[in-house]
Amino acid sequence: MERSTDRIRTTHVGSLARPAALLDLMQAAARGQPVDPAELAEAERQAVTDVVTRQRAAGLDVVGDGEQTKPGFFSYIGQRLSGFEPSAGHSPLDAFRAEVDSFPEYYEQYFKTAMTGGMAVPVVPLGCTGPVSYTGTERLRRDLDLLRAAVGQGVGSSPDEVFVCAVAPSGVGGNEYYPTQGAYLDAVADALHVEYAAIIDAGFTLQIDDPFLTDVFSYGTDSAADKLETAGRYVDAINRSLRGLPRERVRLHTCYGINEGPRVHDAPLSELIDVLFTIQAGAFSFEAANPRHEHVYHVFESVKLPPDTVLLPGVISHATNIVEHPEVIADRIVRFAELVGRENVVASADCGFSSQASYTPEIHPSIVWAKFEALAEGARRATARLW
Repeated sequence: MERSTDRIRTTHVGSLARPAALLDLMQAAARGQPVDPAELAEAERQAVTDVVTRQRAAGLDVVGDGEQTKPGFFSYIGQRLSGFEPSAGHSPLDAFRAEVDSFPEYYEQYFKTAMTGGMAVPVVPLGCTGPVSYTGTERLRRDLDLLRAAVGQGVGSSPDEVFVCAVAPSGVGGNEYYPTQGAYLDAVADALHVEYAAIIDAGFTLQIDDPFLTDVFSYGTDSAADKLETAGRYVDAINRSLRGLPRERVRLHTCYGINEGPRVHDAPLSELIDVLFTIQAGAFSFEAANPRHEHVYHVFESVKLPPDTVLLPGVISHATNIVEHPEVIADRIVRFAELVGRENVVASADCGFSSQASYTPEIHPSIVWAKFEALAEGARRATARLW
């Protein structure tokens, strides 16, 4: 795992905007229209190459493929697992019902273009109707080959400097087949183990994306004890999927689903940090830059890091078009570094900047690159203070 041994390192969370040419091809394929495989392959290659080049140019130390080939950070998995079918009567926004009901006029307007509103490929909720197995080996191989070619050899090609995102077991779909939720999550975890292991075997760091864990605390209506039990099942599934994989090659990202919104139902990090730290990951990524969560560094005044653990706090936000000033970024980094040790902090973003393949990402790509440049400069200024 990349550590800030001699200066503050930088990374981000994963998803970045896809170019319009690629979105057009993805949309056409999803609609059943004929798409030239060679044209699609070239569009994917160019998108991954460009996004890696721009991350490095912005000054990021740990880069990824921006999930350029995926229709969404979780919806992609429907193309890689057997045993699932479209599940009618559900919406991916149902999980946020309490938040939406609190601000109905705002969210009616917001969802028309944001999140699922501008997607090239609509999200189709899935239900498990049969035995689950992994069937996405060829698509995954192409993705890993694209990233390997874009990264190249030499600087920036070590496992610590390149990461690949994959969804958590709890984010795949609903259970309509297995006798218990535990049995269902075990089956999904066993299938996802194939993807997780392949990413690490290819020489990259694995990032598991799990905003679903925070949903338990933010939107669950059960008692506190029942919420912890549900969260425990999610964690058990992640750890099952990670069996035999090196902890130091695994990052865990969690966030809160909605991007630009009031978000008054977001659970505080303090409620889930103990559960989070039972996951067998070597680094943890979380929101810490937007106005709802900037105070979370206080959690680490009393909570100690597990041994050999790195924090990837968000110090730039996906929830505002304002480009954070490097001094503000440096302040945020230093606060964490003074609490957990400078070597245990890698500066990151709150969340991905295009979690779905969208024509209307909420933060314009030109602003995202400016944010990344500010992140790199903020890390340099924090380094000057800390060393």
